[in-house]
Amino acid sequence: MRISIIGMLLGGILACAELTSAAPPIRVLLLDGEQAGAYHAWQETTPYLKRMLDDAGIFQVDVVTAPARGDDFSTFKPEWGKYQVVVSNYDAPDDRWPDSVKASFEQYIRGGGGLVSVHAADNAFANWKEYNLMIGVGGWRGRNEKSGPHFYYENGNLVPDPAPGFAGSHGARLAFKVVNRVTDHPITSGLPKEWMHVGDELYANLRGPGENMTVLATAFSDPANRGTGHDEPILMVISYGKGRIFHTVIGHDLAALNCVGFITTYQRGTEWAATGKVTQKVPRDFPSADTTSMRREYDPPAGWTSPGARPRPPSK
Repeated sequence: MRISIIGMLLGGILACAELTSAAPPIRVLLLDGEQAGAYHAWQETTPYLKRMLDDAGIFQVDVVTAPARGDDFSTFKPEWGKYQVVVSNYDAPDDRWPDSVKASFEQYIRGGGGLVSVHAADNAFANWKEYNLMIGVGGWRGRNEKSGPHFYYENGNLVPDPAPGFAGSHGARLAFKVVNRVTDHPITSGLPKEWMHVGDELYANLRGPGENMTVLATAFSDPANRGTGHDEPILMVISYGKGRIFHTVIGHDLAALNCVGFITTYQRGTEWAATGKVTQKVPRDFPSADTTSMRREYDPPAGWTSPGARPRPPSK
């Protein structure tokens, strides 16, 4: 009996020690809203983006939806400082946010806050200088050569091409191969050098300042699918002051979000943007250089059809 009681006490002490030593969850603000039109249905994708972070087991996520076009922005005052990282699933023109909100966001990131830009979030705020410094490159909403060079990878180097042209294009949603250019970054460490992403929009012709930007992965924009013929940035990290930014251009819709490659890099990128490190392991079902990989628990609901089925035209 005495041995049993001692064992119980030791077990209780160890359990309490484990609870005490467990790291507190990473606080995440998931921002969505606006995006008029049928191209990017944030109402559909936000629940999936939140669930992916919840499933990682290390995040605590609050969703904040910005006012719609024409609504009152006077009460839109996100408490950025409560969070370690902001995940943006938000696209809107420059004039939506009051200057005070822009200033508070700049201060938050510059002071060490994290940012994750998902897919069309790099379409937003084309003329907000500091936002474009945060995301490195972006597309559409009037961006052109005045916004910065078109960045692409060639012969092992990142090329800033200043040639005139509109920013932002993509072809039909086909599967494509992602090539990791930096394999020792915490986000890409341990991932296959090459892996297949499911059918998605392969963003190309992205332009911007590209300052303090490291391209982690690229994909070939095939001219046979309205592409540029260049290896275009797919995953990037950018520093802005003390802030860390992870920028992923993939993830157009529910079908694209279902890629294990997207899920893994998104979860790891969010942890890195928040903390500067990655503790999550590479899953066994990560795609290979020849085979895509999806998870049934993230399948789109029955009867779902993707919005914006036709290729999006370039900006004009």
